[in-house]
Amino acid sequence: MLDGDGHGLSMFLNTLTPKFYVALTGTSSLISGLILIFEWWYFRKYGTSFIEQVSVSHLRPLLGGVDNSSPNNSNTSNGDADSNRQNVSECKVWRNPLNLFRGAEYNRYTWVTGREPLTYYDMNLSAQDHQTFFTCDSDHIRPADAIMQKAWRERNPQARISAAHEALELEDCATAYILLAEEEATTIVEAEKLFKQALKVGESCYRRSQQLQHHSSQYEAQHRRDTNVLVYIKRRLAMCSRKLGRTKEAVKMMRDLMKEFPLLSMFNIHENLLESLLELQNYADVQAVLAKYDDISLPKSATICYTAALLKARAVSDKFSPEAASRRGLSTAEMNAVEAIHRAVEFNPHVPKYLLEMKSLILPPEHILKRGDSEAIAYAFFHLQHWKRVEGALNLLHCTWEGTFRMIPYPLEKGHLFYPYPICTETADRELLPMFHEVSVYPKKELPFFILFTAGLCSFTAMLALLTHQFPELMGVFAKAVSLTFCVLCFFVLFFLTIPVMYC
Repeated sequence: MLDGDGHGLSMFLNTLTPKFYVALTGTSSLISGLILIFEWWYFRKYGTSFIEQVSVSHLRPLLGGVDNSSPNNSNTSNGDADSNRQNVSECKVWRNPLNLFRGAEYNRYTWVTGREPLTYYDMNLSAQDHQTFFTCDSDHIRPADAIMQKAWRERNPQARISAAHEALELEDCATAYILLAEEEATTIVEAEKLFKQALKVGESCYRRSQQLQHHSSQYEAQHRRDTNVLVYIKRRLAMCSRKLGRTKEAVKMMRDLMKEFPLLSMFNIHENLLESLLELQNYADVQAVLAKYDDISLPKSATICYTAALLKARAVSDKFSPEAASRRGLSTAEMNAVEAIHRAVEFNPHVPKYLLEMKSLILPPEHILKRGDSEAIAYAFFHLQHWKRVEGALNLLHCTWEGTFRMIPYPLEKGHLFYPYPICTETADRELLPMFHEVSVYPKKELPFFILFTAGLCSFTAMLALLTHQFPELMGVFAKAVSLTFCVLCFFVLFFLTIPVMYC
């Protein structure tokens, strides 16, 4: 029977002319090319393969899954509000709220490793900050302030330190103590002592200028400078307490500082407070701070977004199982946690690899770029321990964070929950981060399998059509041999499959 069918097939193939094979391969190439064009257009518009989407939409209900990528959810009120701020500079560099001490931490790293953790660009930004916050036009009146005005412009660290000592020889100067605490002190204990001396002088100058601030614009500028100096000193003293293990004391100092100077939100003291409260595992107070600062009108940060995700993950992470969730679907609490993780990852997609220790951490820079690799390093450096402390939180993050990129519309200009991801972050991060660090870049959306498959199929059939047109007789023989071999293999497979049925 097999021989008869094979003989009939051979006769049928022998009756086909080379024109048939040319037409067949040309038609196949045309159809696969049209499918490829449609798939590519659909992918560029919606960020997914049409064939894959149709398959998932039909198979997922049978598997009991839930589709969260509905286009109805692609725009939220948060996204609409944030999209109105696109005219603001997307790559603005911010002072790192948790920046380390140069003398006690950055320099110690250099002594041990021989590597410079700070780039010239980063330190130059800090020098500009110091000149903005710690100087004013009336500094020429006091000799010590005049010396410090020049000191903040010095590039050489030893020259700055020498200038600070020279200023202190003339009189007590708060900014001179600040410079020595930041750059000369080799331990946090030494830095704290110097900041306490700076606090006495800073409070005295602040009270004096507060009484005179309305007398002239010069006194007003001086009072503004003295306010910045006092806030900086108190904040760094609170950070010293946090680093020395006196976390409750640090929390109290931060709260008092925020109450005393509520308008100085540019210092982002609430991020220091969040980290300290997490260390105390005071999650109720963490939630209260988030409720105040995770507002639609305020600029977001990795600390805000990922802390909110951590709190929601904490409610379900200890019992979360991806296998159980795939069988029964996600509960409301689990869905809230996953959505919070997706929101955080969309804001800064570089953080998960550091939290999951898929990428090595380095010392955070003194300035960060929001949504960039520099911010991710700064966040993970201080908050990795808090994620590890919550049982199952990192497991939930590991299971869900990559799903964010399937939800974000493509191309990146469209955004989802936030305004579009800035394309300039990689360039800015390379300026902020040291050369020995491999800068993380935004995860590129990979081409779906079916686009690659149809592209390969189109190329293959086009090549066959060309060869068939050029060598019709040779390709006809080749096609007959391939077709006959394929059919024989099919017959053998069917034959072996029917043997058990016959014996049963």
